[in-house]
Amino acid sequence: MLFTLRSKPVFRETPRYILLYNLLFADTAQLAMSQLMYLLHACRMKLSYPVCGVLTLITNLINYISPLTLVLMSLERYVAVCYPLRHATIISIRNTGLAIITAWSFSLLNVVIRVILLLQFPFQDLESLQMKQSCSLLAMILVPASDHFDKAYTCFLFASAGVAVISSYIGVIVAARSASTDKASAHKARKTLLLHLMQLGLSLSSTFFNPFSFAISKILDRVTFYRIQSLLYVGVFLLPRCLSSLIYGLRDQTIRPVLIYHHCCGLKLSSIQPKLH
Repeated sequence: MLFTLRSKPVFRETPRYILLYNLLFADTAQLAMSQLMYLLHACRMKLSYPVCGVLTLITNLINYISPLTLVLMSLERYVAVCYPLRHATIISIRNTGLAIITAWSFSLLNVVIRVILLLQFPFQDLESLQMKQSCSLLAMILVPASDHFDKAYTCFLFASAGVAVISSYIGVIVAARSASTDKASAHKARKTLLLHLMQLGLSLSSTFFNPFSFAISKILDRVTFYRIQSLLYVGVFLLPRCLSSLIYGLRDQTIRPVLIYHHCCGLKLSSIQPKLH
């Protein structure tokens, strides 16, 4: 899917597809990092605090890109329906690039604050920097301030993203009642915004994976706990991110023929060969 979105000029020069590429890139990176963290935990490998700190900070950096990008994609659809004549001016390639940079900068600020809070922990008092437990996001919350910040930031981000997506959806519904609005475009935008809202919910559910795993580990035996954790990991992390690219790709009439073409290893079948240039 990432290759498909970079294979044609129409995808590289359309703000909607640029945002989709950023979303799928963040999901792919998050999937890779979660796989790495899960394997380290499954193999019961003990890392040092500096190494684990770097891994968790990278994970935190990319974890919140998806909801921020979904907000941008929702606003893009809102502008396309409600302000069609000004869409090309407002949602230009330059403005889209600046919006993506802002999203990554906002997520990077979150990481910087986490580093500052993490440095408050008295590492010099430890006998060794080797961790006594598996590396995880929860394991690196070493001071109460980090825990408070993590909860506050997560709640603020997802509440703000939810309000933005829902407001865009309501705005499109209101605009659809106007006689001057393209009904087909508005209906398609409503379905897209509902998809964004579903994706936001899946991103939110993944943030509760570690706290929920920690909670059930206290009341279940080890074998049952690992079985439930593996099931949750597949359902919360792997499946949604694997399906999201296919859902976005197959429902888009422009992406679908190119995606199928590449999935068929470039076979020049007349029924699927893309006609984009």
